[in-house]
Amino acid sequence: HVQLVESGGGSVQAGGSLRLSCEVSGITEGTNCIGWFRQAPGKEREAVATIGTAQGITRYADSVKGRFTISQDRSRFTVYLQMNTLKPEDTAMYYCAADTFGGTCFYSLSPYFKYKGQGTQVTVS
Repeated sequence: HVQLVESGGGSVQAGGSLRLSCEVSGITEGTNCIGWFRQAPGKEREAVATIGTAQGITRYADSVKGRFTISQDRSRFTVYLQMNTLKPEDTAMYYCAADTFGGTCFYSLSPYFKYKGQGTQVTVS
C-alpha cells in the first residue's frame, strides 16, 4: 500500500523560501518516479518537478526551473522540494505523487500519477 505524506507548506512573502518534504512508504521497485504537482483554485493541475529515484535524474517545469530543486534521501525514504525565490503565482496546493518511471511520469512531466498524497498548502503573498 503506497503512502505519500507531505509536510512543510505554509505562508511566505514573495522572494522567500520553503522546503516541502514527502515521506514515502509502501513503494516497490516499479514505483520509481516521484514528483510534485500543484493545483490552484480554478487552475489546471501542473507538474513542477520529478525525480527518477533509481537514477537520481530530475526534470522541472519551465515555470520553476532555476528556483525549485527536487532531491531524495533514500535512507529516509523522503523526497524534498526546495522552493526558492517564491512568487505569488506559486501559491497552490502541492502534492507529492508517485508512478512508474517512463514517458508519462518523467519525460512528459504529466501531472497525473498513479499515487498521490493529501497535499500541503503553499501561500506566497
